[in-house]
Amino acid sequence: MSEIKIFKADKIFTGEEWLSGHAIITENNIIKTIVPQADIPSGIQLNHFENSIIAPAFIDLQIYGAHGKLLSEYPTTEALTELNNYCRAGGAAYCMPTVATNHYTVFKKVMDAIKEYWQQGSDGILGIHLEGPWINPVKRGAHIESLVRCPTLDEVKEILDYGKGVIKIITLAPEQCSEEVVETILSNGILISAGHSNATYSQAKQGFAKGIKAVTHLYNAMSPLQHRSPGLLGATMDDDTVMASIIPDGHHVDFAAVRIAKAVMKDRLFVITDAVTTTGNGPYQHELVGDKYEAAGILSGSALTMFKALGNLVNHCGIEMGEAIRMCSLYPAKLIGLDGELGKVEKGYKAKLVAINLQENACALL
Repeated sequence: MSEIKIFKADKIFTGEEWLSGHAIITENNIIKTIVPQADIPSGIQLNHFENSIIAPAFIDLQIYGAHGKLLSEYPTTEALTELNNYCRAGGAAYCMPTVATNHYTVFKKVMDAIKEYWQQGSDGILGIHLEGPWINPVKRGAHIESLVRCPTLDEVKEILDYGKGVIKIITLAPEQCSEEVVETILSNGILISAGHSNATYSQAKQGFAKGIKAVTHLYNAMSPLQHRSPGLLGATMDDDTVMASIIPDGHHVDFAAVRIAKAVMKDRLFVITDAVTTTGNGPYQHELVGDKYEAAGILSGSALTMFKALGNLVNHCGIEMGEAIRMCSLYPAKLIGLDGELGKVEKGYKAKLVAINLQENACALL
């Protein structure tokens, strides 16, 4: 039996244009059509969101835990549920749980939890993002130096085989990994993102040419842009296709730097929260200091939600609301190849929608 729903708000942002006086009709959680309000069919409950915008739901491709459950310490379906609830409260219908540089046994336990989560029929978790351990110790940031390593081809094959279908993104330093390692990861259909890297401009461009399509948290933990040494940052800005995530919390990146990157990269720049949670166990002990997290005095993660990030883009970076929404929805969907079903309010797309109430500074997934 079909389940039909109708959603109406002051404005609808489709991902491409703004509509007023319209409503969205969904059937079995798929967008069926968008109609003028005069053409809304009778006999079906109308969900009206006053003082609100309806837009595509957000997607967070880098988040480590929530509500006191850091995934590397709590590799369980319960922790994944807490993480998903945190993301949903911030307007993100989908997220990519992330584990920073760690023992392979920890990665495997989180992968097992994700498999179990999927087997339970739960929604919202896209897979796992492995951030390390194949990074450059010089740019490790808050990552544990003793766990950082250059990978052998055999260990890469072993972890990829274990995580088949679960590993979706790997952040690595291209200068630390052999050409065979990069090719092997890509041949498994996994997205490589360059990060925690001291790559030169030339090394970064070579990595992009080999198939690296993304860069992790632009500006942070990478070789900077200098006029005689453009580094990974310069190579990223100087490329026509590579995309990059950014953390717009005002701590990881100054808001002016976000504006500069946006002006250069345009639709190649997208938002992640990089959010962690308080924990006093294990190698990563994050402490909430103000509105950011630190580990032994080093900036170690944000306290963002995607909705907070959206507000910062608009209010502090001067980015137009529609474009800010795209940075939180359509562009991450594009990076992971889901822009044909997510990131737009369009016929045939999944009915993953968020209502943004600007008057109350709140949001809710529909």
